[in-house]
Amino acid sequence: MSTIKTQMRKGLLDACILSIIQSQPVYGYELSRKLNEHQFTDVSEGTIYPILLRLLKKDFIYNEFKHSEQGPKRKYYYITDKGREELEIVRKEWLEIKDPITKLLKGSNEDV
Repeated sequence: MSTIKTQMRKGLLDACILSIIQSQPVYGYELSRKLNEHQFTDVSEGTIYPILLRLLKKDFIYNEFKHSEQGPKRKYYYITDKGREELEIVRKEWLEIKDPITKLLKGSNEDV
């Protein structure tokens, strides 16, 4: 993967993770699978867990252990109100910049 692509994904990965958790609480491995389903195939669990820790420290998410039918308890992650607010800010900012950037990179001279 190119450096620019890596940097852009890193910049948006927190929001992508918050979005997945907002849809439904997930445990770490499940989060990894969901990212993979959304074409984030190069995001390792070694990348995901530090992000989850950072989001926990910012109070954007919290976790709870839940019983699993398939083994030991799993740590599920849930979004907080503060996390929802942050996600909404990022969504609005993304919508503001994505079209102008796309037009600029395509070489379009049309007004945005």
